[in-house]
Amino acid sequence: MRRPVLSLTVLALLTFFLGLGRQAITDSDEAFYAEAAREMVESGDWLTPHFNYEDRWQKPILYYWLTAAAYLVVGPTEWAARLWSALAGLGLTLLTWRAARRLTRRDEAAWLAGAIVATCYGCFAMARLALPDLPLAFCITLGVWAALERWWLVAGLAAGLGFLLKGPVALAVPAAVLLPIWWRERSTHPVRLRDIAAAAAVFAVVGLPWYVAMTLEHGPAYLQSFFVADNFERFAMGRFNEPRPVWFYLPIVVGGMIPWAMYLLVLPWRSVAEVVGGRRALSDEEWRLLLWALVPLIFFTISVGKQPRYILPVLPPLAILAGRSIAERIQRADPSASRDLVSATWLTAALYGVLAVLLFRARALFVTASPWLTAAAIGVIVLGAAVLAWLAATRRWSRLPTAMAASAAALMLSVQFGALAGVRPEPVEQMAALVRAHRAAAEPVGQYQVFVRNLVFHLGFPQVDLFDEARALDFLKSRERVLLVVRASDLPRLESISGVTTRRIGKVLYLDTANVRLGTLLSPSPSDDLDTVLLVSNRQ
Repeated sequence: MRRPVLSLTVLALLTFFLGLGRQAITDSDEAFYAEAAREMVESGDWLTPHFNYEDRWQKPILYYWLTAAAYLVVGPTEWAARLWSALAGLGLTLLTWRAARRLTRRDEAAWLAGAIVATCYGCFAMARLALPDLPLAFCITLGVWAALERWWLVAGLAAGLGFLLKGPVALAVPAAVLLPIWWRERSTHPVRLRDIAAAAAVFAVVGLPWYVAMTLEHGPAYLQSFFVADNFERFAMGRFNEPRPVWFYLPIVVGGMIPWAMYLLVLPWRSVAEVVGGRRALSDEEWRLLLWALVPLIFFTISVGKQPRYILPVLPPLAILAGRSIAERIQRADPSASRDLVSATWLTAALYGVLAVLLFRARALFVTASPWLTAAAIGVIVLGAAVLAWLAATRRWSRLPTAMAASAAALMLSVQFGALAGVRPEPVEQMAALVRAHRAAAEPVGQYQVFVRNLVFHLGFPQVDLFDEARALDFLKSRERVLLVVRASDLPRLESISGVTTRRIGKVLYLDTANVRLGTLLSPSPSDDLDTVLLVSNRQ
């Protein structure tokens, strides 16, 4: 047991922790958590979260607490902000291994399941963002597995912690998974009411006191804001997100499983044909895994407010299914099993080749990565493709688990260091330095649709969020001197309508990674994809 735990721990430490703080806090939701935790330490208010020095009721408290505690030890750094996401990735890796070992009773399948979680893109990307979604996925996975093992107190603890991370979804997803499993197994594994009561008691002790304290502090308005607006309406209405198609999560799940996705897509079909053709029935293990993977997918598909990261709890059971399928094919000696592995491995090698080409074509966009790191990353990805092609050609399948895990880790780290991180200060840090250098008398600083979330983290004082054109125009026409952070492409219109001729103070070149799409990589254009962000003043 020590060897797989050690190897998976080393693998997860590489993928989740190496260079964790190298990238600046991004202009995404992670900035909400990084900055709110910093303000928590600054203000000493550990009850009510604040962002940009205003109350932030949208999310529960636990990730803020954890991050603020890390800040107290090492200071408000990117590494500290992301620490608990990375730790959740490590924990999820080992938890998936343990659950797979109990469910499949196959050591190699269990190791592969853990390695998939440690090296798949979905977990890798989320472990490197200061967000509660991967810790939530850990809590949901722990809760489901503990309930299946009849560890009721652990299940209650996981539910309580998840409730403090993201709210009711931490209860809804495990319940949606467990109820059909319990119904199907009710004659062989009945669930006792007293066990559910014990789990509920632990949940209440862990998960409810902060909500009670917030209600006492802020009254029913908090309950309305959080439970109705930020949970029910986010799930059932299009207030926060535009409605997305019913198939939205299918490519997200496949993308989240990269580079293991080809094995998940290719290998199960023979088993599916056997079940559909009546040649065999699904085992209890297969029923559990399929319900564990499919029910959350259906749950989030029903939701109107779809976000890619919501689907993270699906990845551990899919990793177990994929690891099980790969291990079975390796152990079987018949030609059909080998053909399946050949097809999946060649497709994976081709995927690596495509990613290397895309990285090469888009290299001019990576303004925060060193060019030599980008070149090295492309070389590493090509080497991974060559290794997998060699395995597919020689069919030395006993080496596939180790080779695939190593190449997958190298692929993830190559994308991180070859495209996203490397050169400091990054554009948002350069802009913060410009603001500090030219803010002479505590003038108001506003941002218009750029660096909206993360600039405050790097400045440490409140900014004016100019979230629409009318506010930006009023801000520019202020009688006092103000500083405005704005894209060069948006400034001429603001100047024309407001009648204000601004003074250009400085500029930075910026790639907003949140707007990078497949089309960006297929047809990169620095003039279109890179933004010039200006710092301007309305007074000379």
